Amino acid sequence: MAAGRRIQEINSEESIGRRMALVGITGSVALAIAKIWVGLYVGSNAVASDGVEAAGDVLSSAVVYVGFWLASKPPDYEHPYGHGRYETLAGLAVGAILLLIGTAIIWHSVTAPARQAAFPLFTVYPLIAAIMIKTTLAGLKFRTARRIRSTSLRADGLHDLTDLLSTFVAIVAVGLAMASPSRFAGADHVGATIIGGIIFFLSIRVVWNTVDQLLDTMPEPGKMGEISQVALAIPGALGIEKCRARRTGLKYHVDLHLEVQPEMTVRESHQIATRVKNAIKERVPWVADVLVHVEPTGMDAVRAPGPVRRRKYGK
Repeated sequence: MAAGRRIQEINSEESIGRRMALVGITGSVALAIAKIWVGLYVGSNAVASDGVEAAGDVLSSAVVYVGFWLASKPPDYEHPYGHGRYETLAGLAVGAILLLIGTAIIWHSVTAPARQAAFPLFTVYPLIAAIMIKTTLAGLKFRTARRIRSTSLRADGLHDLTDLLSTFVAIVAVGLAMASPSRFAGADHVGATIIGGIIFFLSIRVVWNTVDQLLDTMPEPGKMGEISQVALAIPGALGIEKCRARRTGLKYHVDLHLEVQPEMTVRESHQIATRVKNAIKERVPWVADVLVHVEPTGMDAVRAPGPVRRRKYGK
């Protein structure tokens, strides 16, 4: 029953993530079309580049949606830890998309010749709309990402913040060109280059954070302390020889070596281990599952059958 509830909770969180990704796709499609059309119509590299960045939002949100859908698959024989890492891989894909978009925009801005242009007032309309929509979307995505501990949704929210920054740069560039076309003839060109640079450096950050998770980086000490506190509150749990956790999607899988009295029977120590496991899964919401290995307290080594003597690791 507890395992069933845990699977339902994970599936519910992934369903929330998919819905949020769909909202992002809908908003980004409208903004991308408006920005690219206006940018091409008036000849603004900055507005068109901002539109390409918004189109990247559409693709990255779609990747996040697919990642959540794949991550919602239950564990099976070949994937006993579940499919949660699809969500992490989606975050890596979002970073790669940002990297390609940023590089392409920088290349186009550097190679395209700057030209004097007088932009009409409606050039800034899609940019103003983007600020309002993206501010709302970024806030929703960050709040949801914190709630369900999603890497890819947080990466998508960072992409929305990039939109805000790049949109602001586009507004400044277009505004200067509108104010004095002859004096600020290169403003639009420079604005597009800055937008590409913003996207490029953000992509490096997203990729770095995602790769860090794929390398099974341990949670911060405060989180590990939560596990120890819950485990040692169970009667019969005398100490923790070592504790490790690795992220598999939205949650962590924990390997815990629990110390008990050496004189206990196997049945008694197993019962304590089961209570520790259930307590951690019930009281620590970011833990998906726990593997508890029982160790005799106060012993530096465990005698194995035969002449081989096995030392306990992690000392």
